[in-house]
Amino acid sequence: METPPNARRRLVALPRYAAVDREDFAGQDLVSTRTSWLRFTRCSFVGADLRHATLDGSRFKLCDLRGADLRGASLREVHLAGCDLRGADLRGTDLTGAVLGSVNTGVPRLGRTDVTGARWEGAILRDLRAEDVIGLPPRET
Repeated sequence: METPPNARRRLVALPRYAAVDREDFAGQDLVSTRTSWLRFTRCSFVGADLRHATLDGSRFKLCDLRGADLRGASLREVHLAGCDLRGADLRGTDLTGAVLGSVNTGVPRLGRTDVTGARWEGAILRDLRAEDVIGLPPRET
């Protein structure tokens, strides 16, 4: 019987634009994972170690990234819609061209991205677009 691949190998093996739905990566060691342009929907990355991962161009919809360690990760042109990043560590993360937004879940609006308590020191926020985001610190000019 063949052993199932670990989470990192599975993500790296996915083709560009692959959909990843309702998968649990909570607490996983995904350090230096290199993949891009994936579409994550309702996935859990709670407490996952994504340091120095490359997830450029990927889309996260209604994903849970609470407490995820994203230090030094490349999230260029990533889209986060309705995601929970409370307490995530984004220090040194490259968010160039990233979009943080919401998902229309009806009334009342429940599908907002929440970054309350996230750490942003040294993060690259060039051309970051954020609309209807909870807990976003004021941008320095």
